[in-house]
Amino acid sequence: MTTAAILVIGDEILSGKTRDQNAHLLISELRALGVSLRRIVVIPDDVEIVAATTRDLAAGHDYVFTSGGIGPTHDDVTIQGIARAFDLSVVRHPDLEAIIRRHFKEGVDESHLRMADIPEGSVLVGAGEMSWPVPACRNVFILPGVPEHFRSKFLAIRERFRVEPFHLRLIYTRQDEFDIAADLTDIAGAHPNVAIGSYPNYDLVEYRVKLTLESKDRAALEEAFTALLTRLDPAQIHETATQ
Repeated sequence: MTTAAILVIGDEILSGKTRDQNAHLLISELRALGVSLRRIVVIPDDVEIVAATTRDLAAGHDYVFTSGGIGPTHDDVTIQGIARAFDLSVVRHPDLEAIIRRHFKEGVDESHLRMADIPEGSVLVGAGEMSWPVPACRNVFILPGVPEHFRSKFLAIRERFRVEPFHLRLIYTRQDEFDIAADLTDIAGAHPNVAIGSYPNYDLVEYRVKLTLESKDRAALEEAFTALLTRLDPAQIHETATQ
């Protein structure tokens, strides 16, 4: 299974000055692409913490997507931290520098050119397709923190990550969660390739619990779904659904 982690970088997120929108976007996007999101980590603008966290996430996941901390100011330390994570130098990429110089022309200065600095050996994902490609250092994709820019850049490269989709079945029952807990445990143990979730509902009268069954193996999913239905009280089932 293809796995991913999201690394949100920024003191402003941790302090509440800014509300994170980028991880929320990736949660739904990665699920739609069939990628299993395993971790979301929020850290401050600290080079050593960026380095240590990047190193850990990159070692444990197929993809890491970073958000924030790239820019011309003193607190934009993401590039430096990612480079340090892999013992790399920070270098000025000539293609990015050329993009910046074309954009700012005679007004270009060092603060602008700093945006062309990336970890040594990084590739530019979307080069030739995007006006400003996404730097990727090994399996770490470096994205901006501004939500509008983050969204546009990820959507431009999203299809590169598409794999076998998740299949999902839903059961809404009026039975209490305590009454079906043992059945859920039995079914989950008998169908290890299917993730089964149970979510109580306290707001609606139509059902008490929403049950989810999810797997990349459609046959295994249908087998577990059928087995679970035989353990539930059919008179208490509000509805079933497929997503």
